Amino acid sequence: MSDVKAIENLVDKHARLKAEIGKVIIGQEKVIEEILLSIYSGGHALLIGVPGLAKTLMVNTIAKALGLEFKRIQFTPDLMPSDILGSEILDKNREFKFVKGPVFANIILADEINRTPPKTQAALLEAMQERAVTVAGHHYKLSLPYFVLATQNPIEQEGTYPLPEAQLDRFMFAIELNYPSYREEVEVVKATTSDEQPVINSLFNASEIIEIQHLIRRVPIADNVIEYAVKLVGKTRFGSKFATELVNNYVDWGAGPRASQNLILAAKSHAAINGKFSPDIEDVQAVALAILRHRVIKNYKAEAEGVTIEKIVKSLF
Repeated sequence: MSDVKAIENLVDKHARLKAEIGKVIIGQEKVIEEILLSIYSGGHALLIGVPGLAKTLMVNTIAKALGLEFKRIQFTPDLMPSDILGSEILDKNREFKFVKGPVFANIILADEINRTPPKTQAALLEAMQERAVTVAGHHYKLSLPYFVLATQNPIEQEGTYPLPEAQLDRFMFAIELNYPSYREEVEVVKATTSDEQPVINSLFNASEIIEIQHLIRRVPIADNVIEYAVKLVGKTRFGSKFATELVNNYVDWGAGPRASQNLILAAKSHAAINGKFSPDIEDVQAVALAILRHRVIKNYKAEAEGVTIEKIVKSLF
């Protein structure tokens, strides 16, 4: 199948996929689209939202519709690396046997990742980066495709371990989940207080998702769009030749080269699901906020004056 035909098929299946997810998840279209863009691009996502907004249900529904294995890990202060990676046990034949932990699945929901100590966070982040884990000197490959969706609760920060900036950079997207609108909440209450359970049909399988990820990388892109993305990331860096006045006044640290790579991959995915065979500057701008939100670090002046990351990033366009 030609790449042109493959993109046309992706447009069709993406629309059907959103309709399938919509049987269970009401509203949140932008959140769902950004999660799917992350999966198509082969990246991971950080979901920031208050409790009770159906994050687990959303990820479980997406996994079912994609035909992928899903596991949820509840991160707590006493969680150890072996609790997520697995460990070796002595079997009845007095031989060591490796028992896989919950990290061995296609889609992992790392719930409240900022509630566990850095040692356990680092174990998950190694799995995210390498698509493999090392336990007791043995190397184990993870099943592909492999996607981690971590959640952070923006409230109740006492007793939490915020992810360092270098580890936040491992996430392709930072997605903000907001409360539903009044009409959406009415529909949610109607749907969740009846006895009807919608059936989610699997529209993909693991090999098809991997092929989509390869397809996205093959999407051609003009040099001027790449240059625009790199310059956009350069504008976030305090003191750089591209930095704007707003950045020089309110930003401590800007985004690194991984942000430029992620911008291009996400722009390719955004173009593909919209039926375009090559991304343009508008596709870069469409994904820029979610790509840069967690990579631009404000200074104290910005905090004091109420300048948001969203305002800073949007000013770069």
